[in-house]
Amino acid sequence: MATATGTATINDNTSSAIKNPKKTNLLDHHSIKHLLDESVTEIVTNRGYSEDVRMSNVRLLIGAIIIIIALFAQFYNKKFPDNRNFLIGCIILYVVFNGILQLIIYTKEKNALLFTYPPAGSAYNSTGLMVSSKLPRFSDMYTLTIASADPKSISAKSTVEFTKSVTKWFTKDGVLVEGLFWKDVEGLVNEYAKAKDNKKSK
Repeated sequence: MATATGTATINDNTSSAIKNPKKTNLLDHHSIKHLLDESVTEIVTNRGYSEDVRMSNVRLLIGAIIIIIALFAQFYNKKFPDNRNFLIGCIILYVVFNGILQLIIYTKEKNALLFTYPPAGSAYNSTGLMVSSKLPRFSDMYTLTIASADPKSISAKSTVEFTKSVTKWFTKDGVLVEGLFWKDVEGLVNEYAKAKDNKKSK
């Protein structure tokens, strides 16, 4: 059953969508996924989950370090072969930091589009969310998954997901029917909130 607040949120969003419709190119797979992912982030944060950007900041920091290493290697004031040892050191550092970055993306982020903090007032009986999505190339089936951002926590809940055709949420002109999409995403958020704790379900 939808709450009054949830219904009001959907109605408010529908009204704004009529004034400022979100439109995409239905022939562009990446454009469709990007628009849906952006909308998911908006929906989840409107439900009281603050975005946790720490992982993004770590990636940006490592990326900046990699760029600095490359700049040092390019503009070092000695010419080859005098700078040979320096270049070898830069190459090693570049490989190490790039490996760390790829490891973070592969093990932590995967298909995640959003990490959040626990909702306000529930820091000890809930965890933040890790929201991820998939839209395979040449497919119209969009999979949205909500899991705990801290799966080892005693408060972590079981993962929930849905897989639905994007044709359900777009008009033939590529306009996102936000009311329908918000209803589906909020339904999944509610399903996660009601899910059993991982520890209890095992």
